[in-house]
Amino acid sequence: MKGNEKLMSVLNALLADELTAINQYMVHSEMCANWGYTRLHQAIRKQAMDEMFHAEWLIERILFLDGAPTVSILNPMKIGKTVQEMIINDNGDEFHAVRAYNDAIKLGREVDDQGTVDLLTKILKMEEGHVDWAEMQRAQIEQMGLENYLVNQIDSSAS
Repeated sequence: MKGNEKLMSVLNALLADELTAINQYMVHSEMCANWGYTRLHQAIRKQAMDEMFHAEWLIERILFLDGAPTVSILNPMKIGKTVQEMIINDNGDEFHAVRAYNDAIKLGREVDDQGTVDLLTKILKMEEGHVDWAEMQRAQIEQMGLENYLVNQIDSSAS
């Protein structure tokens, strides 16, 4: 089934966003593991896995629409040097993703592609969950202080 060219371009741009997010989250996750923040490592790793599903679903949809998924393009990554920088950078990227998915959903409706709209809506809801998670982390840091927050990210049962 031949997809709308403008929508196909947007789907490939979203795919680049997702592939970038996978890499950024994996680096952040492994940095947290290296620092001993096991809980944070696991939470960020789960978000990377979510982004992998998003990329897979976008690839499937692009192929269904007789397009060619572009998997060789990544956007610039924003690797944080501290946990706080990681959360701020990831949250900013998730806000961008929410805007991008909302825009893509509007376009999907304009070109009468309900299947794509349904997929993008599913991904949008997951991205909103990532924004919510990052906002909770930022609130916890603000309310309890960075040091107390980081102590809570250590899995004391693992030692």
